[in-house]
Formats: sequence, C-alpha cells, structure tokens
Amino acid sequence: MAKLTLNDLRKLRDEKQKTMAKRDPSHKDAQIIVGMGTCGIAAGAKETFNAIIDELDAKGITHVLVRQTGCMGLCHSEPTVEVIAPNMPVVIYGNVDAETGRQIVHAHIIGKTLVDNHICDKPAMDIVR
Repeated sequence: MAKLTLNDLRKLRDEKQKTMAKRDPSHKDAQIIVGMGTCGIAAGAKETFNAIIDELDAKGITHVLVRQTGCMGLCHSEPTVEVIAPNMPVVIYGNVDAETGRQIVHAHIIGKTLVDNHICDKPAMDIVR
C-alpha cells in the first residue's frame, strides 16, 4: 500500500465530510427512508439506496435526508421506500429497484407528484393535513 501524503489525507477527509453531511438532518425538509432489513437487502435495497443517493447528488439536491431503517413489515413489497416531503402525503413505495428510486427523486422530490404504480401504502385522504 502506498503512503498517503498530507494532501491525500485532506482530500480523503473532505470527501468523508461531504458524505457525512448527507446524513445530518440540519437544513433538510424532506426524508427518503429505505427499508434495509434483511428482507429489503436481499431484495436489492442497497442498490436502491445507492441509486437514490447518486441521483440526488447528480441533481445537486441537498435538502433531502436519506436514511435507512429496519424492516417496515411489508416484506412482500421489498425494497420499500418511505418519502416524507413538505406539502405531500407521506407515502411508502414498494418494489423499488434502482430505476424506480431515481424515478422517485424526479417525480416525488422534484416534480411533487406521486409514483402511482409503486404506492404500497399512503394515508387516507381524511387524515392528510
């Protein structure tokens, strides 16, 4: 293994700080939560998580907190992704592969529309504020 220079270490530190800033909830008004229980991981949730992160980065979107959780209890619909965004109902999407994850970023986060063909659960209209 090659020795790291001080500049290499600084560059590595800066990269890691940027990565960690994505997990900081400060100044974030939306959340994307990926179910990463064993059932979700087996169904491809890691790829979905990475695709969502990559798409947000590609679009320069920094106001969304992306995090993971355990099993959401919807094992038949894994990978599952919950989206909480201002002025939108809280929605759980099911069968979210990497491409659908990117679609959620475009439609739900940017376009403020639901990805209807993947909605697994959403609140009834009488309880949405």
